[in-house]
Amino acid sequence: KLCEGILNILEKDTKTSCQVACLEALRILSRDKKVLVPVTTKRNMQILMKLAKLDTVEDPLERVSEFPVIVEALKCLCNIIFNSSVAQKLSLELNLAAMLCNLLQKCKDRQLVDDIKCFDLRLLFLLSLLHTDIRAQLRQELQGVQVLTQALESALSVRWTEEYKAAEDRDRPPLSLQETDCAIEALKALFNVTLDSWNVHSENESHQFRYMAAILRHCLLTMGPTEEKTEELH
Repeated sequence: KLCEGILNILEKDTKTSCQVACLEALRILSRDKKVLVPVTTKRNMQILMKLAKLDTVEDPLERVSEFPVIVEALKCLCNIIFNSSVAQKLSLELNLAAMLCNLLQKCKDRQLVDDIKCFDLRLLFLLSLLHTDIRAQLRQELQGVQVLTQALESALSVRWTEEYKAAEDRDRPPLSLQETDCAIEALKALFNVTLDSWNVHSENESHQFRYMAAILRHCLLTMGPTEEKTEELH
């Protein structure tokens, strides 16, 4: 009942601070699988997707004041999908993976969106881990390899000297914690999406995998903010 009450409030047009507080409470509650059973419905998933700006294809990310709401809604979806097989099935019905790829594209070349990108990528990782149909959808329909590789390239701030050769800068500073976390989530999702890709059929796929290999080499030469984070990145 508490979760239902929170979701009823979130469905209304409430203040940003109230939305964030409600989502933080829901995120904590959503760690309990028993609590999730009555609230994992199509309607409730759609409420969270709307708050995460996953229901609009065209609208750009312009209002920075909404960014904390987007991040908390994505965190809630991560917990719910991880803990609920019903939510995993609904995510395919609601075309969640396509919406997440679209949100990633909206984040491109924008400031202050690292947290949004990180939890978007984490949700793509979870979906591709837990649902084989979504893994196939990402690979075949949504250009997932390209989208995720571009996200990794952006997190690592790769500069190119040749088509498949990244610039090496031994003196560049380590990645920030946010950049490292984004890169790690992109790598995890890429692993899932390319897991069954041992047989490359097309010229475009060949290009994508050579491009990805160059970025992965650059990744191995990149340092994180701490020794532990560098080890996790590598």
